[in-house]
Amino acid sequence: MESSGERVTLPLMLAVGTAVIGSLQFGYNTGVINAPQKIIENFYNETWNSRYSEGITTTALTTLWSASVAIFSVGGICGSFSVGLFVNRFGRKNSMLIVNVLAFIAAGLMGFSKLASSFEMLIIGRFVVGLYSGLSTGFVPMYLGEIAPTALRGALGTLHQLGIVIGILMAQVFGVESLMGNATLWPMLLAFTFIPAVLQCTLLPFCPESPRYLLINCNEESKARSVLTKLRGTDEVSADMLEMKEESRQMMKEKAVTIVELFRNDLYRQPIFIAIMLQLSQQLSGINAVFYYSTGIFERAGVSQPVYATIGAGVVNTAFTVVSLFIVERAGRRSLQMTGLMGMAVSAVCMTVAMELTNQYKWMSYVSIVAIFSFVAFFEIGPGPIPWFITAELFGQGPRPAAIAVAGFSNWSANFMVGMFFPYVEKLCGAYVFIIFTVFLLGFFVFTYLKVPETKGRTFDQIAAEFRQSAGRSSEKYSSSEEFQTFGGADSPL
Repeated sequence: MESSGERVTLPLMLAVGTAVIGSLQFGYNTGVINAPQKIIENFYNETWNSRYSEGITTTALTTLWSASVAIFSVGGICGSFSVGLFVNRFGRKNSMLIVNVLAFIAAGLMGFSKLASSFEMLIIGRFVVGLYSGLSTGFVPMYLGEIAPTALRGALGTLHQLGIVIGILMAQVFGVESLMGNATLWPMLLAFTFIPAVLQCTLLPFCPESPRYLLINCNEESKARSVLTKLRGTDEVSADMLEMKEESRQMMKEKAVTIVELFRNDLYRQPIFIAIMLQLSQQLSGINAVFYYSTGIFERAGVSQPVYATIGAGVVNTAFTVVSLFIVERAGRRSLQMTGLMGMAVSAVCMTVAMELTNQYKWMSYVSIVAIFSFVAFFEIGPGPIPWFITAELFGQGPRPAAIAVAGFSNWSANFMVGMFFPYVEKLCGAYVFIIFTVFLLGFFVFTYLKVPETKGRTFDQIAAEFRQSAGRSSEKYSSSEEFQTFGGADSPL
């Protein structure tokens, strides 16, 4: 029989499902720009021609297209760094509600860009929807982590990644030429982001605020208990309340945690370093190189219908996120992260060999597809879902908003670098480009093995306590060293 801590109630699933719409938006806008690339480039050329009475140069077109892809990440960087400003002032739920204004503005800009003959509107719209996505990638994992029972925190946290991959898959399917990826309907394809925003705005008023925010930030104990009772489906929420009160007591012992304090304070330095490295492991794995430029990769691999191969990668992406959802609480975060990183490294090597030999052996194009699918599958086993929610697990309520802002900033910065520079690096390295990602993957594997703790089944306070002990041991070691030198150590003048 399920304990109350493991029960999935209707209010919990409504709250989780509504929040994850923000994740879906992020995924959709990551993948939507891929399929209609040539059609949008034609729009840029026509617009340029009508303005200046001459065709656009190849260099200018490449620059405009790269900007259209990468400006999304620039918006994400700005948005992720602003997470703390919203969640501490407006709360978790209201923050998710307010930022939908950005989704509506972005949909309007991108949807009417063709009518207005303005590629500037499209690029600005991409920036605004990136801003929205950057904020959402902070709000959603934080909200999910704070409303989830400890026993289900990993599984519910994985739903953020599931929302992202479903969004990517939707973008790939809708981007097929016979649907919306054509010269007539591509503005609607980009403006589709309007519909999930309306749905989330409709449902959020029926969702509860985070009970941790209510108790720890607002000191509203009765409201927090009432929300917990609804979320857990039982009046027996004393254990949850006790844990939150203990976390609140620990918070009161510390001064307010700023982003600078995360790096200056011994207590936070180790977990923030782990959080940053895990976020970098997600983006520098090469996954977005596959999704931003997958159509081109499949073309060079000799695939006759690359758009359908890209959709196939999206299906694999979604299927293995579901697999991760069911095994993350059994296998643990650390082991899945390591499995995913090593599997991706092996797949990247196979992909490189296959792409290099495709011209000599046509059947190697099928090996290339299998390697890409395998690469995507291993990503969703570990580096896809785990960095998002483990950041929320590594920190208590006080430093969590600042930590998620820093982690998000790291993720989006790496995302931007991959999106902006991958085409140039690919031209330089050819089929060997994924060897660069292989080196990164092996490095992150070693880091995870040496530094990342297992957080499965542990409360936020238990995880924070381990870092407090670690920081305490480090400071004791430092003090002992100073004492040794003061009283006649090896370097002492005595």
